Amino acid sequence: MRMTGKHISLADAAGLIPDGAVVSVSSSSGLGCPDLMLKAIGERFEATGHPRDLTTLHPIAAGDMSGIKGVDYIARKGLLKKIIGGSYPSGPSSAEPPLIWQMIGANEVAAYNIPSGILFDMHREAAAKRPGVMTKVGLDTFVDPSREGCAMNASAAAEPVVKKVAFEGEDWLYFKAIAPQVAIIRATTADERGNLTYEHEGAYLGGLDQALAARNNGGIVIAQVKRIAKEGSLKPHDVRVPGVLVDYVVVDPDQKQTTQTLYDPAISGEIFRPLDSFRLPEFNIQKAIARRVAQELEAGSAVNLGFGISANVPRILIEEGLHGAVTWVIEQGAVGGVPLLDFAFGCASNADAFMPSPYQFTYFQGAGFDASLLSFLEIDRTGSVNVSKLSFRPHVTAGAGGFVDITARAKKIVFSGMFNAGAKLAVADGRLVIEKEGKLRKLVNAVEHVTFSGRRAVEQGQDITYVTERCVMKLTPEGVMLTEIAPGVDLETDILGQSEFPLIVSDALKPMDPALFGEGPIGLTLPAKAPRRLKGGADG
Repeated sequence: MRMTGKHISLADAAGLIPDGAVVSVSSSSGLGCPDLMLKAIGERFEATGHPRDLTTLHPIAAGDMSGIKGVDYIARKGLLKKIIGGSYPSGPSSAEPPLIWQMIGANEVAAYNIPSGILFDMHREAAAKRPGVMTKVGLDTFVDPSREGCAMNASAAAEPVVKKVAFEGEDWLYFKAIAPQVAIIRATTADERGNLTYEHEGAYLGGLDQALAARNNGGIVIAQVKRIAKEGSLKPHDVRVPGVLVDYVVVDPDQKQTTQTLYDPAISGEIFRPLDSFRLPEFNIQKAIARRVAQELEAGSAVNLGFGISANVPRILIEEGLHGAVTWVIEQGAVGGVPLLDFAFGCASNADAFMPSPYQFTYFQGAGFDASLLSFLEIDRTGSVNVSKLSFRPHVTAGAGGFVDITARAKKIVFSGMFNAGAKLAVADGRLVIEKEGKLRKLVNAVEHVTFSGRRAVEQGQDITYVTERCVMKLTPEGVMLTEIAPGVDLETDILGQSEFPLIVSDALKPMDPALFGEGPIGLTLPAKAPRRLKGGADG
């Protein structure tokens, strides 16, 4: 049924987008994705050939490989001219690549991977009519124009989006602000005036900033919602995007909360789940690694969490009776609670608060938090890390997302992963057994894509640890140093002989805790974080 006023049909909303428009889409994979709106744009193009030559902005990502198509609805030659994303849909190597990856690989669309926080910053600068973003986030990584400059293919490389500039004697990266003509955002409820509330959403993401960028530059804002409410029925404190910023509203009564979740009230903070309802990880090698990562934490810390092995660390703390000892902070905006796994990653149950993603990234870029737990695909001799590109399996990686924003100045980072890819491993009597060595080395002379710069980490005095199943390493000014070795592992054969570059062996090399490799809890204790004090103290 066609609705009046701001509330229009999906087809009519898709018809509002002109050829050549810059369109900003709010989403984080399946979380908050305006999926039906993107589908309507794709259907209009298939039927009419319009809109054509769009530039789309996706600060985190839109869609995934398991139930939310997102950007794949508009991944059509002729429809997309340029795409700028914090990350992209990813999937298993055995699956057919998403359509957007096929377009990127065929050079049919100029594709860029700009860190999510910077992309949000570009929206805010556009909204305020400022020229752009100057930042040190991304220096000496793939973001830096001395490397790839965020370009994902030849079409993008021909049209740079970032330049290095000198300002007051220092090098900075400059990104020109991009003003969208259309912002497509999502919420739970819209009233008849277009005021938006987010009561069933797992995060606020960046809808407000994207709406401001479009509205302040003469564009339009389209909101996809689950339901319509009577004018005046929404509590003003609950409205996250006011109706004065929203031009049109479309309805998807079946929109999913995240990829495979229609609605879970614990994700949106409406109820709290009992701790014993969270699935604890079964014992395996990855759990041993997550336990060792947990030993790096301090009670009272605010800790960022990434995808991969480290995502299990909150459940390690639950198992050890230490839930609440640290506060988890994730880029989608949740603060506290228990970050979720798999396709619900980016959501948290029992959160203390939800921050809008752009402000969470400000917190990360300025290193206001205490530590970050992240994964690695490759580590090289300088301590640099790649998580964003594998040429032989490009669609398996999603891009960097907020990884570069988070790591740029973080005080402490713990990277985790398997030492080699494809090794057959077992545990016996608290000892690691390498039954068959992996074919793919992950400690390489030079990483394929620099997502994290070891050189800058050393310059800035960042505390960097790498945890694998067979050893623990630290980044030092002299190189990557081996500090711990798993019981049962041979130093020469299983570690030094499996690295493409020479590892420094610490004079104080010690065994990893054998309890890590056992079935039951390890009796984890966390030292208290030192209280925050201003320099000078009470006595000046």
